[in-house]
Amino acid sequence: MAGRSLAYFVSDVHLGLDVKDPADREARFVAFLRSIPAQQTEALWMLGDIWDFWYEYRDVVPRGYVRVLAALTDLVDAGVKVHLIPGNHDIWCYSYLQSLGIEVTEQPQGTMINGRCFYLGHGDGLGEGMRSYKAMRWMFHNRFLQRAFSCLHPWLAYRLGTGWSKNSRLAKNVEYVFRDADEPLYKYSEEVSRQQKVDHFVYGHFHASVRLTLPSGADFLILKDWMDSSPYAVFDGQSLTVSSFQA
Repeated sequence: MAGRSLAYFVSDVHLGLDVKDPADREARFVAFLRSIPAQQTEALWMLGDIWDFWYEYRDVVPRGYVRVLAALTDLVDAGVKVHLIPGNHDIWCYSYLQSLGIEVTEQPQGTMINGRCFYLGHGDGLGEGMRSYKAMRWMFHNRFLQRAFSCLHPWLAYRLGTGWSKNSRLAKNVEYVFRDADEPLYKYSEEVSRQQKVDHFVYGHFHASVRLTLPSGADFLILKDWMDSSPYAVFDGQSLTVSSFQA
């Protein structure tokens, strides 16, 4: 896209999670979205868990987040390609976000950005092992179970969903220690990079700030969550830089 050389990446904002200051976190995210120079930006990639719990009924969508959605649609209207790769907390996107012009796609996504190959995803469930987690993830993606959940009144469904979310590591303030080369996601990415040329792997999910170089020379990046700061990455056509947004 002529004149547009920037691509932004962000993950794990967990809007709506009642930890620390949810209103401040949402305000920071809106300010970040408003700060993106639309005329110079080709794409915004949201790599999952932007919402702490998001579930769409056919005619009902979650309450709130109006300013976030307005900022996203303003980017879409300005010609920025806005992508969401759902995480394990915002899996249930069926048509509403798409109706706003946001492209919702499953992980992993390989894409070319200004001549560089990016491999993108939330990062959960990629790699060998994790049988119990993958079983839970299968249940969350199962169409029959999704339809059954939709039969619940939204009042009850959202209390169940937010109640489940309160058992997450973030809610319990448990820090995950990324195991570098022993991590299944690292091994998965290393295997992908053996089979194809990838310049940058970018993920979220782990609530840890990680940047490593794979044996292939590929860049392996995990973006941290937005609990204490406002991390994002931006690719300017030459380099991928990680920064923390300051309002």
